[in-house]
Amino acid sequence: MEIVKGCVVKAKAGRDKERFFVVLEADGSYAKICDGKRRTLEKPKRKKYKHLSATKSILDIGSLNSNKAVRKALSSFNGN
Repeated sequence: MEIVKGCVVKAKAGRDKERFFVVLEADGSYAKICDGKRRTLEKPKRKKYKHLSATKSILDIGSLNSNKAVRKALSSFNGN
């Protein structure tokens, strides 16, 4: 699965291993990801593609205009 803008991804490495995020930007070999809690929309995490595992789910970025909306969209993935 290709990592594109709006894609839900799972971190394979780092402190955030096994957590789900949404991709805000995808360029070069890096993606900017956020989860609305630890990594907010204002300060996303920059992570290499090789440390991410893409899921088949793609969210509408236009509807994710607040951190609360991001957390709500990812709640089913993170088991919250």
